[in-house]
Amino acid sequence: MQFKWISILAAVGELVTAAASHAADSPAPRPNVVMILIDDLRWDELGCAGHPYVKTPAVDRLAAEGLFFENAFTVAPLCSPSRASFLTAKYPKGHGIVDNIDRSPQSHKLVTWPRLLHDAGYETCWVGKWHMGVDDSPRPGFDDWLSVKGQGRYVDPPLNDNGREVPGRGYVTDIFSDRAVEFLKKPHDKPFCLYLSHKAVHPDLEQRADGSIVNALATNFVPAERHARLYEGVAIPRRPNCEDTLEGKPALLRKVEDLPPLGKATATTDMEILGRQRMFAAVDEGLDRILQTLDETGKARDTIVVFTSDHGYFYGEHGLSYERRLAYEEAIRIPLIVRYPALSAKPRREAVAVLSIDVGPTILELCGAKFSETVDGRSFAPLFRGQKVNTRYPFLIQHQSDVVFARMKGMGYDALRDGQTKLIRYRELQGMDELYDMANDPLELQNLIADPKSQLRRHFMETKLDRILESQP
Repeated sequence: MQFKWISILAAVGELVTAAASHAADSPAPRPNVVMILIDDLRWDELGCAGHPYVKTPAVDRLAAEGLFFENAFTVAPLCSPSRASFLTAKYPKGHGIVDNIDRSPQSHKLVTWPRLLHDAGYETCWVGKWHMGVDDSPRPGFDDWLSVKGQGRYVDPPLNDNGREVPGRGYVTDIFSDRAVEFLKKPHDKPFCLYLSHKAVHPDLEQRADGSIVNALATNFVPAERHARLYEGVAIPRRPNCEDTLEGKPALLRKVEDLPPLGKATATTDMEILGRQRMFAAVDEGLDRILQTLDETGKARDTIVVFTSDHGYFYGEHGLSYERRLAYEEAIRIPLIVRYPALSAKPRREAVAVLSIDVGPTILELCGAKFSETVDGRSFAPLFRGQKVNTRYPFLIQHQSDVVFARMKGMGYDALRDGQTKLIRYRELQGMDELYDMANDPLELQNLIADPKSQLRRHFMETKLDRILESQP
């Protein structure tokens, strides 16, 4: 009898060992992906970033449960180039979307990471504005598609629903959030990828095919009706570089057509800032519904959620308003939060510098895929395994000469940013380059380009920039 029980226990042990071995050999389930991209959102305009009065409970929850990147940057502080860089992991020169004019045909050819996930067996969904041209038709690699022409409208926007032109009813942020939640709630027999690309908090402008703007008034910040009086009476903080005299910034002191000189009078107004902050309230409510849906469907643990912005926005820093194209920190710094509980359950703030072009390679690596061609981005997926990654300093920031906004005409540049220094080299403007000590002058008030004590630093940055530009295809 004892021998019989020993035999049974041995057999059970063999089964347990075999099952454990099989489980170890079985690949982990591929994660789902929810990517949320905001338009023009500053890195410092969130509760979790320390804003004194803006309430962002859903974003704050995401930051409390994931990795909050304190040093995230875009490589192209303009809507269309930045969005293409997020999708392709390439600098604008590599993907060809170098400005905001209508580049719809080129945008159909982009090799995007959602397209590669689709090829790898993912169910994919695009919701929101594409904004690499006016064309709102479905792009390759998406099973489900809801978009708007160009910039779209905030209220009752015409929509492209999987190739059909349909009227939208209501506030566009709510329409996009509704569709995102609908996609998440439906049954999925394979991993999914949702890319939610909001119009908010961009002003309500319409864009022609040549890139020109209709109703280009900075007062066109349109919140949902329920948020129309949000934050009324608050004291709006301003960064000290709103007092910049622009001494040492000849590029900004130029006389441009009939535009007034930059200064306090040209700064973004309090009402415009409040309009943007009120618009974001609907975004945060939509994010809350998305997170709740992932909880309710049991998908939260195995879903990578990314929250970020295409670039920042000026609130009067250096006299700038209604602008983001320049290489100053207010334009190039972006919020970036990534949550993936299945791999990294311990939330933290991450100081390592990462770039917009790094998001795609990271997602693909975590999903067991990779880009089919050479890209400029690098994966920071090891951070989710408790490992270290190399910081992205120094990195390149680029902008082409603008043909739409008069103040930016002839101001194409190549800029280099590392942990200590920033060099801005204008392509068409002679003798107007800028050099900043980012460690001691993070507000970029003192241009050191002609400082005798800074010439060694200048030479190092210029040499490094030349090498990077020479290496570009």
